[in-house]
Amino acid sequence: MFELLKKDKLTESRLGEIVLDRGVIQTPCFMPVGTLATVKTLTNEDLENMDARIILGNVYHLLLRPGLEVIKKAGNLHKFMSWDRPILTDSGGYQVFSLSLLRKVKDRGVEFQSHIDGNKFLLTPEEVISIQTVLDSDILMPLDECVSYPSTKDKSEEAVKRTVLWAKRSKDMFLKKKFKNKMLFGIVQGSTYSDLRQECAQELQKIDFDGYSLGGLSVGEPSQLLYNMVEQTVKYLPIEKPRYLMGVGLPEDIIECVDRGVDMFDCVVPTRYGRNGTAFTSEGKLTIRNNPYRFDLAPLDKECDCFVCRRYTRAYIRHLFNTNEILALRLTSFHNVYFYLKLMQRIRDHIKHGTFTGFKKEFLSKYNQ
Repeated sequence: MFELLKKDKLTESRLGEIVLDRGVIQTPCFMPVGTLATVKTLTNEDLENMDARIILGNVYHLLLRPGLEVIKKAGNLHKFMSWDRPILTDSGGYQVFSLSLLRKVKDRGVEFQSHIDGNKFLLTPEEVISIQTVLDSDILMPLDECVSYPSTKDKSEEAVKRTVLWAKRSKDMFLKKKFKNKMLFGIVQGSTYSDLRQECAQELQKIDFDGYSLGGLSVGEPSQLLYNMVEQTVKYLPIEKPRYLMGVGLPEDIIECVDRGVDMFDCVVPTRYGRNGTAFTSEGKLTIRNNPYRFDLAPLDKECDCFVCRRYTRAYIRHLFNTNEILALRLTSFHNVYFYLKLMQRIRDHIKHGTFTGFKKEFLSKYNQ
């Protein structure tokens, strides 16, 4: 399902292709996050027009709302949200961690209370795979245990052991379901301890997954430590399988991690920043609410050809934000997701032509000026 098309000579960056029944995904890729069966403020037509090949859903959130019975009645998640391209569904393990839910983590699974109404749930590795069966996910993620940063080595080691245990049970359930043309990824944990990440990666390879994810990063650690952990982990992952860095999504982080051999990214950053008035541009982040843009009749990004930059000015978008008009959220979110997808296209083109190193240097120099 994954073909490595080219490896860069000067870096660890790679050009690849994931072939699924619902579509082909060119890597390196960025996957817009549609946690609740929607990428916030955008329509599916928007995503199709900007050539988003795959989006994300989330088991935890979809389990609570709208609930599996609703999705089952619709047929699957694709039919429910009218999206016929691939969907990767996250297990919800990170949400249980990040939402600070009242929870108990045991070898059996995770007991937690809903952040919506306080109802109690139990998520087991087997249940997470079964839920994704109902969703008809194209790429499935197993339940894993994510620890906070900083974390003690003892706690991180315990999470690694539990993640591997759950990974084995997830793979058994995946095989029991007799999926065809679906992918199940393993998730490498280990916090910021390179030896634990090595151990986790090697144990997961014994189970043999279709791809491997780097989890438990972008939880507060400094950027350079993130890069170091990615670099240390990737060298213990198989060359012939895709590598997915979960939840990492600033443009500079994406480029640095592509350089280190990562193939797939996702993050809420483009839409979250967009809804709060920050646009990503070729010259760095732009906080459009600020007063200097009151009379600025330039587009958000002079190098961007999205419909927002072709038609609307900074002054107008600033006005929308400062008058609390809903259109402001849509325009900046659209631009940001478009910017990300075009950035990935440019990265792929430069890897293909052997010019990625020069592109990285030029992009970061301009972006960070």
